[in-house]
Amino acid sequence: MKSPLLQVENLTVRIDSGKTQVRAVDGVSFSINRHETFALLGESGCGKSMTALSLMRLLPDAGRIVSGAVSLDGQDLLALPEIAMRSVRGERIAMIFQEPMNSLNPVMTVGRQIAETLLRHTGLRGEAVQARVLELLDDVGIPDAKARCNDYPFQFSGGMKQRVMIAIALACEPDLLIADEPTTALDVTIQAQVLDLLRRLQRERGMAVLLISHDLGVVAGMAQRVAVMYAGEIVETADRGDFFAHPKHPYTRKLFASLPGAARRGQQLEIIRGMVPRLDQEFSGCRFAGRCDSAWERCHTTIPEWVEVSSGHGVRCHLFAALRVSTPSSALPLQGGGCETGAALSTPSPLQGEGWDGGEGVAPLLQVDGLKVHFPIHKGLFKRVAGQVMAVDGVSLAIHSGRTLALVGESGCGKTTVGKGILQLLRPTAGSVRFAGEELTRLQGAALRARRANFQIVFQDPYSSLDPRMRVADIIEEGMMALGAAAAASERQSQVDCLLRQVGLSPDSKYRYPHEFSGGQRQRVAIARALGVRPKLIICDEPTSALDVSVQAQILNLLKGLQDELGLAYLFITHNLAVVEYFAHEVAVMYLGRIVERGTVEEVMRAPRHPYTQALLSAVPAADAGSSREIIRLAGDLPSPANPPSGCHFHPRCPQAMPACRESYPAEVVFSATHSVHCLLFAGK
Repeated sequence: MKSPLLQVENLTVRIDSGKTQVRAVDGVSFSINRHETFALLGESGCGKSMTALSLMRLLPDAGRIVSGAVSLDGQDLLALPEIAMRSVRGERIAMIFQEPMNSLNPVMTVGRQIAETLLRHTGLRGEAVQARVLELLDDVGIPDAKARCNDYPFQFSGGMKQRVMIAIALACEPDLLIADEPTTALDVTIQAQVLDLLRRLQRERGMAVLLISHDLGVVAGMAQRVAVMYAGEIVETADRGDFFAHPKHPYTRKLFASLPGAARRGQQLEIIRGMVPRLDQEFSGCRFAGRCDSAWERCHTTIPEWVEVSSGHGVRCHLFAALRVSTPSSALPLQGGGCETGAALSTPSPLQGEGWDGGEGVAPLLQVDGLKVHFPIHKGLFKRVAGQVMAVDGVSLAIHSGRTLALVGESGCGKTTVGKGILQLLRPTAGSVRFAGEELTRLQGAALRARRANFQIVFQDPYSSLDPRMRVADIIEEGMMALGAAAAASERQSQVDCLLRQVGLSPDSKYRYPHEFSGGQRQRVAIARALGVRPKLIICDEPTSALDVSVQAQILNLLKGLQDELGLAYLFITHNLAVVEYFAHEVAVMYLGRIVERGTVEEVMRAPRHPYTQALLSAVPAADAGSSREIIRLAGDLPSPANPPSGCHFHPRCPQAMPACRESYPAEVVFSATHSVHCLLFAGK
């Protein structure tokens, strides 16, 4: 039997935090074979990324490896001096970081950044370096590589920036590639392209991959073996097939039960109550015991040992120990206090029928007709208008109270601009936006501000939307004071505590600043801020894209419960189609500034008509190791809204395009009272 490429044994990492030490990684052991993809799963803060940084010896200044061994092809990496380790990084081990925009140098062209790696680790010089840069960009699917290599990162889309990161990581053909959440913020079509790229390059170059992810669908499609991390330690490992067919650890089972989808419509998603325990403490029992429905007395007093339940499948849990000291008790009661709103949200009511239109004669809460948001392109010394970026080009939609409309499509199609245009954060170029019968486009100044409490937005990037100089309590309370949601200071503070509990944060966290939270925790703060003024409409712009599946379940349950109790309406902007199937009533599919298909969830998700909708649905990764769906590959990237294609905007990428598609934009074809599509394939039918 061949020895593994990477062998990690009892890796222990501590981070100094004032008078205490955080046990970021606590006795982690695993191995990765050549040509293998090994996935590391778990919630934010469980130690996945810290494990990866430890392998690269890139820990923050406060972090240190206190014990353990890391061997790469027999070489002890922890014994290497820093100057020798620099030759290992990039040449033998490379890493794709989670956020490419923060990892790429904004003042260097992408070509120079790739060349930098080649100059450091290879003997290539001059024209040979440039030829290799172009070859790498071509390998990762960057069109017109010769021209694009001189562009800067801001000139690339999110998916293309991620491909540039992959090109840098693969420049020296490393033995091991560490991919830290490589597709978290990408659309499903771009995600499918990136994962296909990684699979192809792995086959061609024979490298091993350590995949860090919280997306079970991505893991199912990529990994051969899986390990689950919780609170700094690995709690389960198994081959992919056995893992997805027979998950053992209660934490792993809860992760699967937290996944949204059509099968759970009208039900609450399973949640993992509480939070990951603080890692600056000594543990006397199982670290998951406080959140586990199957915990019993021994779980709180004795640290569980590693148990091999079958060949290659191990778990750290007393339930699988050979000898039990006592019998497990029934599920523990939920812990933590509730609040007025939260107590009433435990059981959402069933969804109304899919064809429900708000009731006979009931006007929609929000009615949008022909919305256009165009941005002028200025050129020349006198900044004359030389064109228009048609970000939103004639969108119409309606949302009733108590209903959710999901707006889906690739990044850059105009979804977020639609939301900002509705809220008048961007003034529409044309069209009508009526909220509760009142035309918002005509409101100015104080009149518009007086309506702000009725509609709020949760932005995609919570770090940019939260003031870094304000504590969480002040951030949430600010909206309440500005919009008169709560008069007394004591009432506001009580409501802040309540909101933080609702979104899964401790009330004590209100004294912290945004930078002290993880990305998922910051998103929860942003949701709490939006809920604080009791709006009637919330525009949710990718509110769960940065969240783990367990936290996502909490947020979706919360939003659905508030909708059932208060009759809230949601415009839910997302690229997570599993969330759409679970949460939304209607769906509108957007492409290059226009809606190409709309209908109820059942109509669009079960019987999609437009080729673009079909491609989106085919690209959704399934959390099933045996899934064999055929993915519809789309050619190229989304065209520029400043110069959209003639005719149907989708025809350059459409696998079913006809000559007529290039001539005129297709008229709307109606299939039912709720389902319509803009596509020439159905013209005259």
